[in-house]
Amino acid sequence: MADQGKVFNDPIHGHLELHPLLVKIIDTPQFQRLRFIKQLGGAYFVYPGASHNRFEHSIGVAHLAGELLRALRTRQPELGITDEDILCVQIAGLCHDLGHGPFSHLFDGNFIAKKRPELKWKHEKASIEMFDYLVKDNDLERVMKDDHLEPTTDLVFMKEMIGGPLDTTAAWPYKGRSEDKFFLYEIVSNKRNGIDVDKFDYFARDCHHLGMKNNFDYRRFFHFARVCEVDGEKQICVRDKEAGNIYDMFHTRCQLHKRAYQHKVTKIIEAMITDAFLKADGPIEDSKLPLSTAIDDMEVYTKLTDRVFEEILFSSSNALKDAKEILMRIISRDLYMFLGEMQTITTTELDDVRNAWKEELKKPLTDGLNPEDFVDLVITLDYGMKDKNPVDHMNFYSKNNPDKAVKLPKEKVSQLLPTNFSERIITFYCKKTDVTSVSAAKNHFEQWKKNREEGDDGTAENSPEVKM
Repeated sequence: MADQGKVFNDPIHGHLELHPLLVKIIDTPQFQRLRFIKQLGGAYFVYPGASHNRFEHSIGVAHLAGELLRALRTRQPELGITDEDILCVQIAGLCHDLGHGPFSHLFDGNFIAKKRPELKWKHEKASIEMFDYLVKDNDLERVMKDDHLEPTTDLVFMKEMIGGPLDTTAAWPYKGRSEDKFFLYEIVSNKRNGIDVDKFDYFARDCHHLGMKNNFDYRRFFHFARVCEVDGEKQICVRDKEAGNIYDMFHTRCQLHKRAYQHKVTKIIEAMITDAFLKADGPIEDSKLPLSTAIDDMEVYTKLTDRVFEEILFSSSNALKDAKEILMRIISRDLYMFLGEMQTITTTELDDVRNAWKEELKKPLTDGLNPEDFVDLVITLDYGMKDKNPVDHMNFYSKNNPDKAVKLPKEKVSQLLPTNFSERIITFYCKKTDVTSVSAAKNHFEQWKKNREEGDDGTAENSPEVKM
């Protein structure tokens, strides 16, 4: 009897039927690890409903990748989308987050970035390495051949969809598929404008678990998506009348960051978990590798999940005493104390404020405070392309001319759309929470703020807005 797919009852997308090869991947230890990694990291300590994990998100992405490709194949059979193309893209969607560490982006964006900054390490790199390990450890090349996949080409194709082109020096940098199928690289991780099924799933899933409204309907996008040729490349485009909905999608992204992913309390809890991990950077279980070097060995990294939080929290080891105290403070809600925030627009303003604060902390401090007692964190809110408008990199077609792709200037969509597409907010905290330290820290911060507002000569200057 041939292998059968399985049906998953997903709270977001309903009943999903997945190909047997996808099920085989899901049933591996490397993929099952994602059951134990929170999708939203520290936000779970702010939003009790945000308990979902990378596991179900990855299954959702694989499902949506298949749905979008099947819709395109039905609408445009001339594209030559094969069953093998669809299966490869679904596998890439399923495995795109294999490389996440404990508490998702906290691990690579905070912990590894501080502990091993020279690596410039991102979870996408680990996803490719973990995918290679998963395939080898579970002898999946043989199984892929049974499903008419060519491991030499198709495995490269899958990894390119996860991490980008493997050879950026070549005229055509991709090796897995030819130029006439460029649009396949825009399904899972769209490097051109960020509109991809990864976002479609986590917008819907995160809003559901956070109790927020999702203003973007990916099903409508699927209905109006079409592949058009743009400057010699076949790109995924959408109907011109959908431009407003695309802006709504990016606004939803921004609001999720503002209200959840980079909520002030989320940020400080993740900073505290990071501090604990830095103090606990020792062996993991029976391995002699410390926490920060687990990424160098995928067998060890497979064991590294959010469970490390509990291992530290309930440890009786004297070596983990300082790290345990920080995590106990999170559990008891004794968080670092918020002092104030400053809004900046440009990176120059941001660097100016952070450098000025660093210099301020070199001055004598009162009531036993030290520079190490202060934390400043940056909240970056944008549409996914820093200061740029991602819709400028999106192409649209009209009802009367469905094969011609055009740009839609923002002014032609609506006069009510934003003119700036990013802002940066710097938040300041004190690690100590006793009354004396907090009072002294607030007084020091307020005096520094006042001096910046007035300038050295006592007159007001154009400085970023400060909020208390």
